Amino acid sequence: MKEEGEPDLYEIDRFDRGVGWIAYPGETMERASHALAVPNEDGDDDVWVIDPVDAPGVDDLIAEFGSVAGVVVGLDRHERDAAALATRHDAPVYVPEWMTDVAGGIDAPVRRFDRRLADSGFESIRIRDSKLPPWQEVGLFDGETLVVPESLGSSSYFRGDRERLGVHPMLRLTPPRAALSGLDPERVLVGHGVGVLEDAGAAVENALDGSRRKAPGLYARTLRSALGI
Repeated sequence: MKEEGEPDLYEIDRFDRGVGWIAYPGETMERASHALAVPNEDGDDDVWVIDPVDAPGVDDLIAEFGSVAGVVVGLDRHERDAAALATRHDAPVYVPEWMTDVAGGIDAPVRRFDRRLADSGFESIRIRDSKLPPWQEVGLFDGETLVVPESLGSSSYFRGDRERLGVHPMLRLTPPRAALSGLDPERVLVGHGVGVLEDAGAAVENALDGSRRKAPGLYARTLRSALGI
């Protein structure tokens, strides 16, 4: 699922205010990272980096969009390379104030945020805050771009039949409808796989609506793949 060794930067999800990358494009998990540019009061662009996995060339890719203002951890188990990248760019790591199980494991200055991610223009969405199983996840939405670190993805093990996005296999029977339905974003960026840059609102609703109905087929396909059938 997760590839080790030398990373090989693969660019994804480029649009006028941001870009994404997958550091290990051959891995099944397709861990995706993103850099989003936001104008600041000085007329320059601040860059907010979401759940980064480091790779050669990442700093140059980010520099196309501005200077790093902060690095965000969107899931309690997505520390990834947040501390390394934040340290390199002399920026803090941002963690939701209610995310209790991650900040102690980050070797960099940590700042907490609540309903809004500092002055980025992104509102936070508490997608999931569960102890059994442990799962704390924050989404980000500025009215156009929706970032979903884990509950939605486009990697093969997320997607059911004819889905561009799928609900995480562990959440198929309890999809995060209350948190994510009705937002109608222009684009959706996810933590596993490439994002959806066209007709994104429909892709989210389709994923949520079909989550339970398509779960048996997805589970059966995953099992066949695991068994090599």
